Amino acid sequence: MNNTNRKAWVDIAKGLSIILVVMMYSAYNTGEYTGEVGYLHYVIGFATPFRMPEFFLISGLFLSKVIDRPWRLYADRRVVHYFYFYGLWAAIMIALKVGIFSRSPAAMTHDMAVAVVQPYGVLWFIYMLGVVSVVVKLCRQFRIPHWVVVPLAAALQMAQIESASYIVQQFAAYFIFFYAGYLFAPHVFRAVGWAQTHPWQALGALAAWAVVNGLLVFSPGYEVLPMGMQMGYAAFPPLHLALALTGALALCVSSALLAKVRAMDWLRWLGEHSLVIYLAFTIPMSIVRGVALWSGLITDTGALSTLVLVLSTAAPAVMFWLIRKTGMGTFLIERPAWAHITGTRPLAASNSKV
Repeated sequence: MNNTNRKAWVDIAKGLSIILVVMMYSAYNTGEYTGEVGYLHYVIGFATPFRMPEFFLISGLFLSKVIDRPWRLYADRRVVHYFYFYGLWAAIMIALKVGIFSRSPAAMTHDMAVAVVQPYGVLWFIYMLGVVSVVVKLCRQFRIPHWVVVPLAAALQMAQIESASYIVQQFAAYFIFFYAGYLFAPHVFRAVGWAQTHPWQALGALAAWAVVNGLLVFSPGYEVLPMGMQMGYAAFPPLHLALALTGALALCVSSALLAKVRAMDWLRWLGEHSLVIYLAFTIPMSIVRGVALWSGLITDTGALSTLVLVLSTAAPAVMFWLIRKTGMGTFLIERPAWAHITGTRPLAASNSKV
């Protein structure tokens, strides 16, 4: 499979992933205020096992290309890159929500300090990408064998650890998927290549997976709530882990098939710029939901969640276009020279954008 095809399906996979993430927050944020459940809650319920695991797995797919770089170069690309955007956007969100809307400078200062050691809000994913990248590099440097890392990471995920430290909790929950992307990338690429050459068989396999995933998620014991989802049999830790990995692979295969459809170019664009969507979607989400509820024009939870989803996804895309058009605010979507480790700027320039 050539690099062009590989990039297309990877971007589409990221596009599907970011839509699912924004959809979850849009549905749950809306449900929090309406106290009701809409149809998007059921879509998110179906995707619960693999929604975030997919994002981590995709992020680890090409790690082998950079894992053996010197620490200085590796850290600039895989650690400082994420921490720059995390720190910048965490400061923006805290300043807006706490400093301006809540008018509490003291609380704003406190939250900014805490955000250094406790990932802030939805930005936890960006923070954790930097953390897991460091851990995988250390495992490689100290030659810890895969047969040790994989069972340990899987055990951490199935333990469903709850900790006062969000870093510890989210690391335990998602490290296995990032490491799986790194370790099993050749197998994922082979599966994608097979799907592209055998589309009808791939569609049949996806249909079978969808039925199994849906039955296990919505089996006895499931409950769809305004702000969450309690799965049925899929909540059983070993089964949850298996569904997360198979669901992530299914999304990759689906993306391979969608990559052949010209009408999906918009989805590929979203995936290519998924990080900027992730960083900026919560601000328009709160505004759209608040205005819609205040106006009373849309009261149905499903319809309102859909409106919030569409506009929360579109607003960061418009922001990106305006920045590119005007050249103003480039630091919001591209690391400036000072945010690179000394001596790495020429090599990292192509990787400085979100």
